Amino acid sequence: MNIIIFFIILLVLVLVHEFGHFFSAKRFGIRVDEFGFGFPPKLFGKKYGETEYSLNLFPVGGFVKIFGENPDEENISGPDAGRSFVNKPKWQQIIVLFSGIFANFLFAWLLFSISFMSGLPTSVGNEPEGYSVTGANLVVVSVLPGSPAEIAGLKTGDKIVSVYSADGSLEKVNTETFKSFIVSHPNKEISVAYLRGKSNTMNVVKATPLASGIGIAMDEIGILKLPFFKALEEGLSLDWSVTKDTVSGIYNLIVRAIEGKGSLSSVTGPVGMIAIVGNAFQFGFVYLLSFTALISVNLAVINLVPFPALDGGRILFVLIEKIKGSSMNPKVANAVNTVGFALLIILMLLITYHDVVRLF
Repeated sequence: MNIIIFFIILLVLVLVHEFGHFFSAKRFGIRVDEFGFGFPPKLFGKKYGETEYSLNLFPVGGFVKIFGENPDEENISGPDAGRSFVNKPKWQQIIVLFSGIFANFLFAWLLFSISFMSGLPTSVGNEPEGYSVTGANLVVVSVLPGSPAEIAGLKTGDKIVSVYSADGSLEKVNTETFKSFIVSHPNKEISVAYLRGKSNTMNVVKATPLASGIGIAMDEIGILKLPFFKALEEGLSLDWSVTKDTVSGIYNLIVRAIEGKGSLSSVTGPVGMIAIVGNAFQFGFVYLLSFTALISVNLAVINLVPFPALDGGRILFVLIEKIKGSSMNPKVANAVNTVGFALLIILMLLITYHDVVRLF
């Protein structure tokens, strides 16, 4: 089930991205030869007007084949050259290339807004002025590997209801009181009662705190439900905040890689994402919507990176052509994009291998 949900999310996000390219290309009168669902080999296709809509074997996204995006003699000077991407003004080329990225940002905004309207889990204290969260619980947001909490079986997302020991129990559970209780019971067994998943099944585990605690990070999280226009406002704000954090994260990852300090431990590929999708789905549809929005932002930001074969790399080529006042050699441009695509595939295979290794 997790795999199916993951592929549906991936398909939707990539199709949203490609539709951005498709829509802007059509608006500028650029010929679009194919809009593909999935990746070849092709299963079947149907042509409407000048564009073929195809269904392909591998359901991992989609693509748009824009006439002239990969320059050759036909689309540079052939009979339909006037409708070729490569012969359009540079500003139109940049808009077409950026439209896929923009579509992912818009889609994330839509999903975040729907999440706020439906009721989005939010930390107490982070709600907008005039609104409040309801049903707040003390929630485990991370578990340190090898810690007493992990050994006991606590997981991210568990809602802590109560904690007690042989010499007493905690009356009111919140972040501060829970920490105080743990610190006051070093090397003494305690019992932690918690709720897990959509079923909210009550569970109790026993753990023996160390002097530093039991190895969890916690937050008080409740449900924030907003009216339509406020949800749009907060959805846009969250979209922008997530974008900034994603840009910062990718920038730091690239810097560490250049410095020779890079590691795949902080990078998750398709296999790892399937597990995360399963966790998000377990906690409810709103969690899954929010997670999909996060991935949409990540997809947009990654495509902004000025690397060959990515939209950011193609935009960089257009800007270089604008500055130098002439087109790049088509053979050179196509070769660089091909090499860039091959490197991306190799990187994805390495990340996938790393994901699989982490499972065992």
